[in-house]
Amino acid sequence: MNNQYTIAVVDDDTNIRLLVEAFLQKENYRTVGLGSAEEAWELWRSSPPDLWVLDIMLPGMDGYEFCRRIRSEAEVPIIMISARDNEVDKILGLELGSDDYMVKPFSPRELVARIKRQLQRWYKLNGPEGQPSSSPVRIELGNLQLLPEERRAFWAGEEVDLTSKEFAMLQVFAENPNRAFTRDDLLNFVWGEDYFGSDRAVDHLIKRVRKKIGRLPIEAVWGHGYRMRYEGGDPSQ
Repeated sequence: MNNQYTIAVVDDDTNIRLLVEAFLQKENYRTVGLGSAEEAWELWRSSPPDLWVLDIMLPGMDGYEFCRRIRSEAEVPIIMISARDNEVDKILGLELGSDDYMVKPFSPRELVARIKRQLQRWYKLNGPEGQPSSSPVRIELGNLQLLPEERRAFWAGEEVDLTSKEFAMLQVFAENPNRAFTRDDLLNFVWGEDYFGSDRAVDHLIKRVRKKIGRLPIEAVWGHGYRMRYEGGDPSQ
């Protein structure tokens, strides 16, 4: 239900901010309007919203830096908005972890539709609290151990703090050792079949997982995608 979600709109243009908030409130979303990334960071620390609508060009900290900081801690949906229609800007936003990118001027109705889709995907990925999981209780592959029902990951006995998308991608690889996946395969598994952003989001996510688990045997398959190599016997042992 829409009224369970709070949307933060971060834009220093008051007219745009109020317009977007008005359309969202009409759809029964709660909204918080903010004029700077610094204010948004305070909100993140005190009462994090369910989705961010984030302008790139902000006074002080820009939207790119704010997105990078959020992504270092969580996978909450982020939709970037900007007057820049340059492909490089769009790719940079997606690589930093934004889920969508809209160019100003945009249709507020289209923005609301994209917000609904992002929240549906987020809800599907994380699942409602208390919902029984069909995932295996434990996945073990060499030094890697995953507990899907608890969303916990361990490497060589040490717990690793992963975001939801990082965990989802790692689970795909761990359940299919030595299988090569295309970037499109991974986008479908982790982001959903209706995701239409750049496939570079896959590269960025894998880079983040590798940074957290330095010896993780995920390797590039040139001209195809990625796989997790496993040289052991039965992965369940």
